[in-house]
Amino acid sequence: QNELSLIPFPFRELFEVKLYDFDLIIFDRYRANRIMPKYYFGNIAKYVRQGGALLEASGPAYASGQSIFDTALGDVLPSIPTGEVIEQSYKPALTDLGNRHPVTKDLQWKNDHDWGAWLRQIGVIPKQGNIIMSGFNDQPLLILDRVEQGRVAHLTTDLIWLWARGYDGGGPQADLLRRLAHWLMKEPELEENALDVSVSGQNITVRRRSLEAISTRVTMTKPDGSVDIIQLAENETGWSSASLKADQLGIYKFEDGDLTRVALVGAYNPLELQGVITTQEHVKDLTSLSQGSVRWLESDDVPTIRYMPKTSSFSGFGWIGLRENNDFTVTGVISKSLLPDILALLLLTIFLVGMWWREGKTAS
Repeated sequence: QNELSLIPFPFRELFEVKLYDFDLIIFDRYRANRIMPKYYFGNIAKYVRQGGALLEASGPAYASGQSIFDTALGDVLPSIPTGEVIEQSYKPALTDLGNRHPVTKDLQWKNDHDWGAWLRQIGVIPKQGNIIMSGFNDQPLLILDRVEQGRVAHLTTDLIWLWARGYDGGGPQADLLRRLAHWLMKEPELEENALDVSVSGQNITVRRRSLEAISTRVTMTKPDGSVDIIQLAENETGWSSASLKADQLGIYKFEDGDLTRVALVGAYNPLELQGVITTQEHVKDLTSLSQGSVRWLESDDVPTIRYMPKTSSFSGFGWIGLRENNDFTVTGVISKSLLPDILALLLLTIFLVGMWWREGKTAS
């Protein structure tokens, strides 16, 4: 406080004016004191409920009379401090939920090397959320929770940095914190309860993930309105999935409980569906340049057609003109016999004999 006595700290700017510009708020070993007015903690709790993210990494102060739990944040934090500070060596472990949760699932360290030990943990009683990591005597070490539209993570130790220093072999500190931050900021790939649909050509892949044992069936509504039940099979990635081939073009809808996804099979904007409203705008410039007009055919107003030489106007009241320019192109010539060859030879012979007979009779 002595160092801050001459520096006006921007509490109002940070925790009121610009509060909703933050993607994630982190309290690391924070100790409540008289420096920060308590009503700003109410702003942070409201920020979380309205879609914000909060990470609390607890040190010994969380178990003391200066605990951040005693502020308005106590309503959104997922655990209650017991007042116990455990100064014992223990190795962090994943719970059953942790083995399924995308934040901690498949966390590996140096070819499956055992994780290094941590030396302190704060005793808490969980009141809500999912416990995905445990510590000393299986007590909660990492708790994730959703608070209305926002998310909260509570790490009940302040010594995760021991992994980064390589203590007792170290551990996957960077991967864990990166996944944790991304989950808090609602990264879709880390959603623990997710339904995903992807399309490649006419092949549809449906995937489902959940922390609990769920039905492996998804309802599919086809473009024509017919409904099918898709059976999913769990694989080694933690997803239940199924692949199928679409037999119709259009929008497919997939539902499982509150989760709904849609997929489009076919072109997003096919040519035959573009500009389906009849309009004259596309030919307006062309008809103006050729001194023509555009007429809408109606039962009682059908214009007559006139063939005209080159003129200044090709339209008038009740008529439209077509230019008569005598322009043509010969594209080919076809030759065909008038009579068969034998018949033509026979007629020619008869004609010659007749002429000979006539000439002989005239001479006699």
